Amino acid sequence: MHTARKKKQILLVGNPNVGKSTIFNALCNRQQKTGNYAGVTVASHSGNYIYKEEEIEVIDLPGSYSIYPSSEDEAIFAKFLVDEIHNYSGVIYILDAMNVKRGLLLFRQIQDLGVPLIMVANQLDEAERRGITINFNVLAQELEVKVLQTNAKKQVGIDVIRESIHADHFTVAASSSFEIPLEQREAVQRIAAQTTEKNEYKVWTLLSSGTYMGKLDTVHEQLNLNDDKCIVPKRLQTQETIRRYQSIDKIVAKVLAEKPQLKEFLTEKLDAVLVHRFWGYVFFTAILLLIFQMVFFMAEYPMNWIDGGFAWLSESVAAMLPEGPLNSLLSEGIIPGLGGIVIFAPQIGILLYFLYLLEDSGYMARVVFLMDRFLKPFGLNGKSIVPLVSGVACAIPAIMSTRNIENVKERLITILVTPFMTCAARLPVYSIIIALVIPEGNFLGIDYRAIALLAMYLLGFVAALLSAIVLKKVIKQKSKTFLVMDLPLYKVPLFGYDFKLMLGKVWDFITGAGKIILAVSMILWVFSYAGPAQNENEMVATDVHLDHSYLAKIGQTIEPVFEPLGYDWKMGVSIITSFAAREVFVGTMSMLYSMDDDTEETKIIDKMRNDVRPNGEPVFTLATGISILIYYAFAMQCISTIAVVYRETKSWRWTLIQTVAMTGLAYIAAFIAYQLLK
Repeated sequence: MHTARKKKQILLVGNPNVGKSTIFNALCNRQQKTGNYAGVTVASHSGNYIYKEEEIEVIDLPGSYSIYPSSEDEAIFAKFLVDEIHNYSGVIYILDAMNVKRGLLLFRQIQDLGVPLIMVANQLDEAERRGITINFNVLAQELEVKVLQTNAKKQVGIDVIRESIHADHFTVAASSSFEIPLEQREAVQRIAAQTTEKNEYKVWTLLSSGTYMGKLDTVHEQLNLNDDKCIVPKRLQTQETIRRYQSIDKIVAKVLAEKPQLKEFLTEKLDAVLVHRFWGYVFFTAILLLIFQMVFFMAEYPMNWIDGGFAWLSESVAAMLPEGPLNSLLSEGIIPGLGGIVIFAPQIGILLYFLYLLEDSGYMARVVFLMDRFLKPFGLNGKSIVPLVSGVACAIPAIMSTRNIENVKERLITILVTPFMTCAARLPVYSIIIALVIPEGNFLGIDYRAIALLAMYLLGFVAALLSAIVLKKVIKQKSKTFLVMDLPLYKVPLFGYDFKLMLGKVWDFITGAGKIILAVSMILWVFSYAGPAQNENEMVATDVHLDHSYLAKIGQTIEPVFEPLGYDWKMGVSIITSFAAREVFVGTMSMLYSMDDDTEETKIIDKMRNDVRPNGEPVFTLATGISILIYYAFAMQCISTIAVVYRETKSWRWTLIQTVAMTGLAYIAAFIAYQLLK
């Protein structure tokens, strides 16, 4: 007989960058991206696992330093914690063992709200390396909470967390550790009585919150005129923070011992160079060049294998199946289209893997700090560098990460300029065009193609900065915010863990792009397989030469629009289809060239290199190639990004302005580049 499975909901809460997402992944066997700086998780994530016949739903909330939200991502955390208190069984509070004092502030605030808690001390190995020892027995006694010890990245202590959740080891403090100041005590007690709220600290937090927290209106309705003059939220928050740290200092003195370590000394020495006003930027540029060199050098062999594999598969399917539409659809449509995208998986994987290693080592946090100085003159918030850096992987999570920017106008500017950053979807376009038009050779040992790829990334970054200057003039800003962040110690990256993360992202890329390519391939094949009737007995001609197909007619119709940029009808069709996603350009080109019966080469890139116009000139020249590269550097060719921009701005006006402006800029810049270089 089937028995109903028990279900329990718990929250993961803590400061930013303490390993919440890593614990979430370990508990739920998921691969949510983790970062090494604040603001990476900007929305709640939920996952499930089953332990001893009990289903546990885990909700990973964005990190926060205090219960009082100052930005939209912190508001997600605070609203959920306060408003949904009756819906979850308890909170797993993640404490960074290297920053116990800072972590206890938020812990004490949540504990005083009457929330059932279990504390998990994470990153113990790093704490030990820094000479930090913690007496967890005394800590548990002082805080009246069960304290568990984990090293989430090495999967140490995860089963202990599961067992504690199952056994309901959550505890609620017997009394509040925060004493309401005498000046506000009467008002708090009166409002608590009028609203039948038993927890006085909860009333205090609602009075101390300036914005974002829920149910504020109900509490403020209870205030009289005199109360209103005394209630200044920021002042109350400061008052509380000072008092709490006085209490926390006493606890820390009892439980924590720290010895200066050689690693701290090394970190200081490294930072003297890596965040230096001049050498820091030189080093960062050198790192990027090295990565791009690796992207071309290391990926060459697997790319050749994949290209050859798909060519063999296409030929085999063509030989195996009888002549007809199915043979043509598979061997000339779907297989070459998918192969045109899969071939770039090694390059994307290498790029992402090196970025993960940099992030894991602590260097990316230095890049954020370094670029903060650079961004200020352009009107961007220091926190803008988080979405800009994230945009190198994908614009969608990058735009979502702008939620940690408190200033509304600075956030809007960051959303509008982030799509200029070179995302992974542009890499297939850049890679194939650079390989086609940039000659082989090197400069001081650095491949010309690596230098060209670095130039494309810099072009996107410069475009973002210049756009920010324009938007700064258009959107007036009255206030500014500043970047405050911890620089973690340098550490050896977890190579295996990052490799696993990279594989997951590459698979997401292949399956995500693959679905679009599959749909686009089938549509394009239908229009390429059929053409206008050749004689009176037929309505539509089938199995026609590509030049006589409906697809060629459509391409030739729109060709005048793209001809000033140096593109033929095949490139025009590819640009139109890539409005779904940029990488579709390569998939479409791959499919179109595989359908061309006049070429003898088996590799797509060889077919493209040898393709000529009717007048005998090569289709892909330096002028054409640079024009395409510039077009894709600026064009807003991604429906998913457009949707996310609308969702984050809630404005069709700004979404349309951004789409039209980027596409218009792309067309004009590509036109100028081609006309100057042809």
